[in-house]
Amino acid sequence: MRFAFTDDQIAFRDAVRELLAKECPATVVREAWGVDAGRVGRAWPSLGEMGVLGLLAPESAGGLGLSYVDLVLLLEETGYAALPEPIVEHAAVAMPLLGEPSAFLGGDETVSTSFSDEAVVPYADRADQFLLVHDGAWFMAPRADVVLTPTDSVDGARRLARVQWEPEHGTVVGEGPAAAAAFERGALGTAAQLLGLTRRMLDMTVEYATDRRQFGVAIGTFQAVKHHLADARVALEFARPLVYRAAWSLAAGDEDTAVHVSMAKATASDAAVLMAKHALQCHGAIGYSFEYDLHLFMKRAWALAAAWGDAALHRGRVGRAIL
Repeated sequence: MRFAFTDDQIAFRDAVRELLAKECPATVVREAWGVDAGRVGRAWPSLGEMGVLGLLAPESAGGLGLSYVDLVLLLEETGYAALPEPIVEHAAVAMPLLGEPSAFLGGDETVSTSFSDEAVVPYADRADQFLLVHDGAWFMAPRADVVLTPTDSVDGARRLARVQWEPEHGTVVGEGPAAAAAFERGALGTAAQLLGLTRRMLDMTVEYATDRRQFGVAIGTFQAVKHHLADARVALEFARPLVYRAAWSLAAGDEDTAVHVSMAKATASDAAVLMAKHALQCHGAIGYSFEYDLHLFMKRAWALAAAWGDAALHRGRVGRAIL
């Protein structure tokens, strides 16, 4: 048996990587920190045109009818770019729950979501519909029926808002197993983005350590810097197969999917937080500068490590499963 992605999956990933490099450079992420509302750049409609937003939607509804194994690599690339859009919430969580997803395939209508009754939603200023939880069920509520109260976020491009709404104004789109599966898709999508963020910070730090010189040599030749980068790379390589395994479990309907997702989210969160710490140390004083791009990716990593359940929550789920 061959445990590897297909040539088509790799080619799709490479196409998304090329698109995001062009349409979502760090300048676009930085711009998203400075606007009051709305999206920046062309990445979102371009992802819609490529079919990424509707990848999990059935072909009969105009989607690609593919699986989470096809999506996971693409979400990893959106993490690498720190895409300032609700790609996990829209493409991974909402799409499989929508009975009529056609309006959401191209990105003309955007969905964002919160998995808790507290309803703190990321990218709320860009959402036309809100997927919200009440008593264990998922409801779809249009923007006109909710009240948004902006709230602080460590990541200024991921603008959060607290959503006030009445369940009777929403439409139930997921209950029972469907609701549980939506949480797994959200947690795993976030884990995939954390892989991309870890890889981005590692690439930035390696480049900096190669260029920055002290005492006549590149700082990357110093043993302490090498150890930091090696530790981060090991953490990334341990997390990656767990994320890919969980994607297969979701696609195959494995009975242990929840355990696999929690293992993936916990390890990916740990890898990203460790990488952020080492990246900051290796960059030295410039790493603390708002004008330098590193903070855009560090703060996204910190935010996503806590989103859809932090590492402690997911380790708890794994622990309860093996008792």
